[in-house]
Amino acid sequence: MKKNVGNMDKVIRIVLSIIFGVLYFTGTVTGTLGLALVILGGIFVLTSLVGFCPIYSIVGLNTCPTKKVV
Repeated sequence: MKKNVGNMDKVIRIVLSIIFGVLYFTGTVTGTLGLALVILGGIFVLTSLVGFCPIYSIVGLNTCPTKKVV
């Protein structure tokens, strides 16, 4: 499993997860949409911690910076 999630992408995912959690737990978003946001937030946290996003690999996207060989 090669990492394909860069640092800025990780930060954005974590911030979105926090926003989704706040919206759900304050009761601003409820029901099915609220549950979907909480699940999506959990997936964002997991992919941020692991550094790998399966959807990125399917689409061929990589936000990790390339390492230069000297």
